Amino acid sequence: MASVHLYANRVEVVSENAVAAHHARLLEPLLKLQTALRRRERQQADRVMAKVLSLVPAHGLEAVLVAVELVLESGMPSAEHVANVLARLRQTDLPAQVETGLKLNEEPQVDTERYDRLNKQEAPHV
Repeated sequence: MASVHLYANRVEVVSENAVAAHHARLLEPLLKLQTALRRRERQQADRVMAKVLSLVPAHGLEAVLVAVELVLESGMPSAEHVANVLARLRQTDLPAQVETGLKLNEEPQVDTERYDRLNKQEAPHV
């Protein structure tokens, strides 16, 4: 049985614990991310890169590369940051606010003491 190993700079097909084929990848943003991660957290860099590469099937290579470039500009690279940027890139505009004639009977008030009072009361359990 063959398996595919994805790395930032290459793709390898492994069969029976031997590399059957390999293909070099020239994706500059991913190489920069890998270098930045290795400087920051040597032990976890490969895991973070694997998480970033796992985002490619869901979001597409081009979107991941754009997100990686934006994350590298921020100076704090992480897989979570890349995923967050991807979500923001996909985010659609909020719908326009709808005017309504409805009015609140009671305006909300800022009352932190109410929380304290409610917190001290014992709640009835079902």
